[in-house]
Amino acid sequence: MAKYLIQAGYTAEGAKGLLKEGGSGRRRAVDDVVAGLGGSVESMYFCYGEDDVVIIIDFPDTVTMAAVSMMVKASGALVTRATPLLTVDEIDEATRKQVAFRPPRT
Repeated sequence: MAKYLIQAGYTAEGAKGLLKEGGSGRRRAVDDVVAGLGGSVESMYFCYGEDDVVIIIDFPDTVTMAAVSMMVKASGALVTRATPLLTVDEIDEATRKQVAFRPPRT
């Protein structure tokens, strides 16, 4: 599974929907979408400031995450950012990979 941090801000229309459905209504909607695509919601928090909601989700693959991202953005209800999250083991594996890189020289 691929893990993601989702940070989102509601547009005016999205905020109206949140006011109507409440936080638990939106949580159920998120759970339904994610579970329907073979994923799971690890945690979901509402907040204020630059972001209105923060979610950590697992999806089977990056294509699934891309599909959800496009549909959510197309709705116009949210402005979102998705950040892939890596485990300590995945970073350890990455540090062992040989990468042929040469920085630019001045």
